[in-house]
Amino acid sequence: MNETYEKLQALYSRIPRRHTADNVKEIYSILDAYEDVLKEMEADERYGANTVPLFAPLDSIRATVKNSNSPRASKKEKDNLFDEASGALKDEIEAAMKL
Repeated sequence: MNETYEKLQALYSRIPRRHTADNVKEIYSILDAYEDVLKEMEADERYGANTVPLFAPLDSIRATVKNSNSPRASKKEKDNLFDEASGALKDEIEAAMKL
């Protein structure tokens, strides 16, 4: 296994599933670290342009996490939005691991 795959696997295993204030901070941290790994992959000739489409969903995932932390949202809405964001992040990291 290469170093990039190991980094992605470590991030994948850290993704929380339930909405809490700490998990919101954690998922933002994971998103930032994932974006850094994508930048490394983009600079690597083995992955190059194949990583460009993986950047697009990050803003949407961040927006969903932000909405899950809205004071107007009910606990159930927060849980659903956070679950949607964490699931999308898992899907994106899995796609990156397949490269």
